[in-house]
Amino acid sequence: MTEDQIFECSPDVVSGALVFAGTRIPVDVLFENLAGGASLDEILEDFPAIGRERAEAAIRIAAERLHREAA
Repeated sequence: MTEDQIFECSPDVVSGALVFAGTRIPVDVLFENLAGGASLDEILEDFPAIGRERAEAAIRIAAERLHREAA
């Protein structure tokens, strides 16, 4: 799954925030909920349009970027 399949950003959608492709759900929702102690299952129950595959891919991408920046 490519980043283009996971994310999109348009000034006409949620004021240009990075969202999960095909939704109006900001990517920040995933990370803010995880940081707040919610499990991935709980987040996906509240935001099923994200989908497990995209959520896991978003987490992997974020982890890879953090790892690269720390190196």
